[in-house]
Amino acid sequence: MSPSFRIVALDAERFAPLWALDNEELRARGVRRIVADSKPGAPCRVSLVDAEPGERLLLLNFAHHDVDSPYRSSGPILVREHAVTARPAVNEIPDMLRARLLSLRAYDEKGMLVDSDIAEGGALDARLSSLFADPDVAYVHLHNARPGCFNCRVERA
Repeated sequence: MSPSFRIVALDAERFAPLWALDNEELRARGVRRIVADSKPGAPCRVSLVDAEPGERLLLLNFAHHDVDSPYRSSGPILVREHAVTARPAVNEIPDMLRARLLSLRAYDEKGMLVDSDIAEGGALDARLSSLFADPDVAYVHLHNARPGCFNCRVERA
């Protein structure tokens, strides 16, 4: 039997206060308000869906791997206005991920890299099951392979 996993989106509440700020206040925090101009193209890390053209988003730096290891990392993410935190079911892969070439980074409990790979989104479930078959893998981070941006965390279910 393959190991089960759960994709974990970022929590919408974490970003809600930013929407009340004006553009000058956002810039002072290194955040930009942008408008999606194509689909796919603006993947929201909260709702785990691509924004519709014309939809507003925040572009900001986010510490997605805030650990005490050499693999500590941050990078740009997008968050849709009025996004609701996605809660995919066990082994469910959101369409946003299925439509992309992804980089998979598997870490142990101490935040150290155990394994890594690249996979088309359509093969993601099989590759995640394979990574989680290794008992040393505690969680996996998914990134867009080409630009390298963080998408979400995947945990054992």
